[in-house]
Amino acid sequence: MNKFTLPLLFLASILLISCSSIEIFKENTEIPAARPYNSFVIINQEVNMRGFSAQYIDEKVQEKLRDYLESQGMIYDKMEPDLVIRYTSNEDQREREVNNYNNPYPYWGYRVWDPFMYNPYMNNYGRRTDNYELLQVIVDFIDPEKDKFLMTLTGVTEVSSPKTKEKKVLKTTEKILERFSSEVNTIQ
Repeated sequence: MNKFTLPLLFLASILLISCSSIEIFKENTEIPAARPYNSFVIINQEVNMRGFSAQYIDEKVQEKLRDYLESQGMIYDKMEPDLVIRYTSNEDQREREVNNYNNPYPYWGYRVWDPFMYNPYMNNYGRRTDNYELLQVIVDFIDPEKDKFLMTLTGVTEVSSPKTKEKKVLKTTEKILERFSSEVNTIQ
C-alpha cells in the first residue's frame, strides 16, 4: 500500500456517505434495549394491516424485515416474541421549482435582440416544476413484556418516479434495520 491509498479510500467513503439520500431518525424511546432479542413478530403481517398504499410494496417490506432479522439469528414467533415490530409510512406528493440553467442572459448582454427570447417552450427563463414524493418509512420496535417502545426509527427519502419507489423503500427499510442492529449491539 502506498501513502495515497488510505487517504483516497477515506475520501471515497466520505463522498459515498454524503451522497446518501436516506436520513434515519431515532424517536420515541421509552425504555432502553437492554437484552438480546431472539424472536420477533411483525404485527402488520399478523393483523393484515397495510403500512403502504401499494400492497406489493407492503409485502416486500414484510419480506425484507423478516429476511434481515432471520439473517441476524432471530426467529419468527407469533405466540411469544421478544420483539414486536410495527411499520407504517407517510407518502406525501410534493413539487419543487427547478432551474434548467443558471443564467437566463448570455454574457454579451441582456438579450436586447434574441430570436429565442420569446420561445414558448422556455417558460420563465428555463424554470420547470418537478413532482416528487417525500417518503417516510416508520418502524416501531416494541418490547411486548413491558409494552413500551424500545425505539421508533424513521427513514426519510425522496422518490422521483414510481419505478424507483420500491427500490428506495427497501433500501430505507434496510438502513433502518442496520441502525436498529447497531443500537442493540452497542447496548449488549
